[in-house]
Amino acid sequence: MTLASISYPPLAPIHLGMFHLSVHGVVIAVAFLIAAWLATRHMARAGGDVAAYRSAYRSAYRSAYRSAYQSVLSWALVGAVVGARYLTAPAALLDGAGWSALSPLDGSFSILGGFTGGILTGLWRMRVLGMPILPTLDISARGLALGTVIGRIGCLAIADHLGRPTTLPWGYGVKPGYDVAPAGNALECTTAQAGVDGLCGVYQPVALYDLLAAAVLLLVLYAIVRLWPLLAGQLFAVWMAWYGLQRFVLDFLRVGDAGFGPISWNQVSGLVGGTGGVALLWWLGRRRPAADSAVVAEVGLEGARM
Repeated sequence: MTLASISYPPLAPIHLGMFHLSVHGVVIAVAFLIAAWLATRHMARAGGDVAAYRSAYRSAYRSAYRSAYQSVLSWALVGAVVGARYLTAPAALLDGAGWSALSPLDGSFSILGGFTGGILTGLWRMRVLGMPILPTLDISARGLALGTVIGRIGCLAIADHLGRPTTLPWGYGVKPGYDVAPAGNALECTTAQAGVDGLCGVYQPVALYDLLAAAVLLLVLYAIVRLWPLLAGQLFAVWMAWYGLQRFVLDFLRVGDAGFGPISWNQVSGLVGGTGGVALLWWLGRRRPAADSAVVAEVGLEGARM
């Protein structure tokens, strides 16, 4: 029995005739749009990589760069949907799901998979359009963090990503009849199964922790831009290292995910991303020329501070 807990009925899907809209999916779509707006706003202030396009750095170039960036975002959205679906496939295969794990219509989705698919597709599109990759990734970093904050509101709305049982006062209390997210179906119960406190259990709200940590990351990214000179790519590398390792740590609070011993597949994904971000930071600090600092200031990390 716990002295206190947070408990509210999860929001059910919205039924519009033959269409069934997940509240979580709607919030994710809104998160992408707002994150894209923020990143585009920073891009418009930065103006692109003037080191590569110095002779063309005029208002016309700003307009062309903006159009190219919008194209990158459009392709990244498609890649994010595909990545979100299929980065979970290895976990499903480890659980014995068989070929159904590869179905585009069934199965779960992963925010890490969304980031992976979106970033890889975006990188491909940047190469096709001849865009400067590292400055463009830097411009996108704060949008990625903001998108996580907003997207996790959708997770909280449907009581997704519940973790281990807890006695903490901010744990989420499951009551009889609550239809929590599909990943937590095993936690659902009837009145007969509830305890004397009227709850069927109180669980760690891992989505809330991820939201709060991503909000801190967003503030840190803004502080870094204001306080330290950066080389191109370093702001994105900070986001990549922080969020990947954040997910690796937080997912120790979750149970039931397939993986390798005590490490879930989702944690493997977070660890790869986090260590990749650390490696990118190290490589940029060792390999990028010192003159790049002046380039970055001219590119717009200075301008993006506004």
